[in-house]
Amino acid sequence: MGKILRTGLCWLLFGLIGWAIWTWGIQTFRENALLKKVIQRLEADSRVAEVLVTGVQYDEAAQKTYTTIKFLEYDAQGHPLSPLYFTFSGNIIQFQSLVIRFDDVHVRRGDSLKGKSAYLFWKVFMLDGGNTQEFEITKVNEIPQGYKVPQETSAFEREIWGRFWDYALHSDQAPEKHIKNAQIEAPGTMFIPGVLYTINIEHDGGLRIDSTPLSPILKGEEIL
Repeated sequence: MGKILRTGLCWLLFGLIGWAIWTWGIQTFRENALLKKVIQRLEADSRVAEVLVTGVQYDEAAQKTYTTIKFLEYDAQGHPLSPLYFTFSGNIIQFQSLVIRFDDVHVRRGDSLKGKSAYLFWKVFMLDGGNTQEFEITKVNEIPQGYKVPQETSAFEREIWGRFWDYALHSDQAPEKHIKNAQIEAPGTMFIPGVLYTINIEHDGGLRIDSTPLSPILKGEEIL
């Protein structure tokens, strides 16, 4: 009888150990899957605009090379807005932007409103001392076209974007709204023909410009 009892206890003990190992494995799997999602959210980015050089002309009288770029911004749903064209007497061009980074906890959770950095394009410019050139993309306190609610402009909408400008230009107000950082950024690069430039917003960071050579099949073709 004692032997049978001891055998039963051993099997029960083995069963409990097996159950504990199985439970631990399931828990570890879930934690690893959650950690992977968190890392993906923190490392993710989204395309917000594309830039292409559409013309390069040399002015012999001024002895300057003029570069025209096409700037195509995408709205919050990823739809393209009306393109803008800018011409500069050079090709090292920057985009002055306002960027608000939210606390990482919101990014980790994939918060619908604070799950990635918010931004707006303010100006595009080229530094050249006293001959610096700049063009306005979004007027101060204006609602950016990429975020504007179609056919509707409410006092609430204007208030939201008024606060955005305040946070970005007066960052001392930001911490109380779970904002990690609010600042002016000006990513830029040398723009040359034959390259597609993509501006991305990092979900836990700022704006970044990536470049990709255009496919050779497009060379010499005018695409309508």
